[in-house]
Amino acid sequence: MGEPVKTISAVSGGDISNAHMVTTANERYFVKSSNDSSASAMYEAETKGLQQLAATNTIKVPIIFKIGHLGDVSYLVMEHVESKRPSEQDFERLGYQLAQLHLAWTATRFGNDHDNFIGSLPQSNRQHIDWVTFYVEERLLPQLEMAMRQELLLKQQIPPATKMRDVCQHFFGEVRPSLLHGDLWGGNYLISTDGIPYLIDPAVYVGHSEVDLAMSRLFGGFGNAFYRAYHEIISPHENQKDCNDIYQLYYLLVHLNLFGSSYRSSVLRILGKYFR
Repeated sequence: MGEPVKTISAVSGGDISNAHMVTTANERYFVKSSNDSSASAMYEAETKGLQQLAATNTIKVPIIFKIGHLGDVSYLVMEHVESKRPSEQDFERLGYQLAQLHLAWTATRFGNDHDNFIGSLPQSNRQHIDWVTFYVEERLLPQLEMAMRQELLLKQQIPPATKMRDVCQHFFGEVRPSLLHGDLWGGNYLISTDGIPYLIDPAVYVGHSEVDLAMSRLFGGFGNAFYRAYHEIISPHENQKDCNDIYQLYYLLVHLNLFGSSYRSSVLRILGKYFR
């Protein structure tokens, strides 16, 4: 950046990257770095996703300053957002702005023009005209097959693709394409000290808006003010509870494949409820 460094301090940055706040005479930066072989591709995908979200002019994301390599270390330098604990009003603003993001997209295909990652796992965004086909072929099947390869699920526990398509079509119906954050749990948003919501660490693609809501509920939810504000702009899906379960299945499969058998019972519960 061409700026003399004053201080460097480690901050919480997740399981994948090292994370530091770097203070110079002019600015504070948030820096991710890793010598993992996939880190460069992950930072490239994260940058593209943040740029796609920013282009909607609906919700803030950190500014990306630089992406590159130093020896065998890949790095991503972005704006450091000073954050605070969210208030009810902050959650309300986040809900309004997420709904505006979901309404801003005008494309007709589901997926994206590039693949990315969900956690550290590759995420295929091969484009489809039909949402059900996309969700089964690019989301559920790859994770189910990975779980079988890792002997976390048995072959007989994996439903046929035709069954999954029929069930999803029944519950999803016609879906309007929306640009999604794609991994919207409580660690992937910030509220700045002046109350502005920011989205971070996205896994962006075009899909069903209910996917982001389902992920937001998986580990406790964002509070009533968030959902109330969101649904003032976008009404709940008529089968929201069932959509919620089937969309959470994807994220539970990701956790099963990343972290092991402690997530198996949750996966099997949803498979048994909908696909047997």
